[in-house]
Amino acid sequence: MRVLAIVLAGGEGKRLMPLTADRAKPAVPFGGIYRLVDFVLSNLANGQYWQIVVLTQYKNHSLDRHISRTWRLSSMLGNYVTPVPAQQRLGPHWFSGSADALFQNLNLIYDEMPDHVIVFGADHIYRMDPRQMVTQHIDSGAEVTVAAIRQPLTLADQFGVIETDPTGRRITAFREKPKDAVGLPDAPDQVYASMGNYVFKTQAMLDALREDALDPTSKHDLGGDIIPMMVKSGSAEVYDFADNVVPGSTERDRGYWRDVGTLDAYYEAHMDLISAHPVFNLYNNQWPIYTGHDPLPPAKFVHNDGDRVGRAIDSLVSAGVIVSGGLAERSILSPGVVLHSHAQVEDSVLMGNVKVGRGAIVRKAIVDKNVIIPDGARIGFDLEYDRSRFAVTRNGIVVIGKNEIVER
Repeated sequence: MRVLAIVLAGGEGKRLMPLTADRAKPAVPFGGIYRLVDFVLSNLANGQYWQIVVLTQYKNHSLDRHISRTWRLSSMLGNYVTPVPAQQRLGPHWFSGSADALFQNLNLIYDEMPDHVIVFGADHIYRMDPRQMVTQHIDSGAEVTVAAIRQPLTLADQFGVIETDPTGRRITAFREKPKDAVGLPDAPDQVYASMGNYVFKTQAMLDALREDALDPTSKHDLGGDIIPMMVKSGSAEVYDFADNVVPGSTERDRGYWRDVGTLDAYYEAHMDLISAHPVFNLYNNQWPIYTGHDPLPPAKFVHNDGDRVGRAIDSLVSAGVIVSGGLAERSILSPGVVLHSHAQVEDSVLMGNVKVGRGAIVRKAIVDKNVIIPDGARIGFDLEYDRSRFAVTRNGIVVIGKNEIVER
């Protein structure tokens, strides 16, 4: 069976502003050294699906550059990870939805003519062995299989909800944020929430995309239009993410999946990384998350003079970091971060090349690349003042955009 993987990476990510002011959502840094897109690409690569097309659109330069520099596979063996920006092959208009993105790139499918097509999103944090989902899809004979994660029934109005027949496999309805969702046959207090990951029989997908393209009332969305269309024909099945077993996973992080669509969710996903027994374990070498690395020296901790001690506690510290008489607690320090003497960083995410001046304190913040926190500055103490110059989330996280100027 020939399988082509398509990653939908054209998301604008408005709810992640200002982190997406200069980049597409899948290119947003995560966990110190990664980009969001690295998680789906790592899952596909670990699953030995090595023909991968990444559809990009919104502010795609840094995303295309990251994929081109990092994700190089052996072309001699017919393997590739290729970023494909919106080409306007069917006229002078951009993608109007996820289904339209596929329809405008049917040539990519015709070039490979696979038996099945994997279509995954690019901006979720999780580990998944896609082979297990593809195996169920092929064995079932379904025309489309939709990956789903179990969520409490009380949260059904926050997700695209999948309803099934009594077997729990055949999809009978696919509804967006329903107020009257019905619990699962084997768990009345739970629902299936769509993960935005699909496996299609190629011909069935082509037929559905062509029919959808001719419908002037359609929003041309996979979850909103294509899947309901295929549900009506009785050819859609659900894949329960709880059944997916990734090598090296633990009971604590098995089944972990985060949609980092908001700044608060993005922050909380980072906090899941830093405990002694993390909720999401980056240290699973049997299913690694791949990314590119700049040629940076090891992290360095210097000074041990009274209260001027360079140290980091319950934190992730990347290459090129210098903690010079400062303190990081429960934080993520990305490559090139510098903490000067008596600086304190608490419960924060600092991206590449952030500099924290002498005596400055950063608390509960996300600080994007190249920001300089001046000596003695206070971030995260007076939220009203912070709100007058930066973004502040509903949960009180201060977010400073890339290259922003910070004054004391």
